[in-house]
Amino acid sequence: MQYCNSDCNINYWWQNAAMDKRGDNLEISCQQVLVDDSSVFSVQWSIFPVQIAAGLTPRHLLDRYLDYLRRTTFSIIRPSESATGVELRFLNSRLSLISFLPPEEGGRSVTLRICGGLLVQSHQCDRGELCFTIEPVPEGVKVTLQLSDYCPLILGSSAPSSVRRWLYRLTQAAIHRLVTIRFLMLLYRDLAGSSAPVQVVKVNVRAGRPL
Repeated sequence: MQYCNSDCNINYWWQNAAMDKRGDNLEISCQQVLVDDSSVFSVQWSIFPVQIAAGLTPRHLLDRYLDYLRRTTFSIIRPSESATGVELRFLNSRLSLISFLPPEEGGRSVTLRICGGLLVQSHQCDRGELCFTIEPVPEGVKVTLQLSDYCPLILGSSAPSSVRRWLYRLTQAAIHRLVTIRFLMLLYRDLAGSSAPVQVVKVNVRAGRPL
């Protein structure tokens, strides 16, 4: 017979408590890279429990994200949607930082295709998209925000200098990463009705130069 004293019981309880605490963490996966043609690929996702994400749809995700952009930037960025598309306008002006065609809704996703804006290279306005996806996975419901084929003005061309790459990395890329990660965190906490420690995990979805 194996004998276990009180210290053993305490250690057993502590280990289980630590495992439970790790299980309560909100894990957000993230990757941002420049691909071979120097366009930007950025993806962030998290897996929510089925019970809190049952009513979440891609269109609902898009609407909440646009509202979040307005609130988190103190209305410096003001999303505007019309029959011609979606614009991320600067303050109360008609200047659009990034313009999108009308949302394209699919079964599990809604996509905004870039068509212009001050932050987009003028000769690459017909490239790039922002996609919001909700899909069931064995662990729960995967909530994903993905930006792909985006050609930011800061980079200038398909062959940006190292200075331009670092400038983009320290400004627009850092802001986008922070905004999307915080959005997923706040969305989870709102749906779950409670806070959870957040762990950001680097993933490798596409090959490219890390940002």
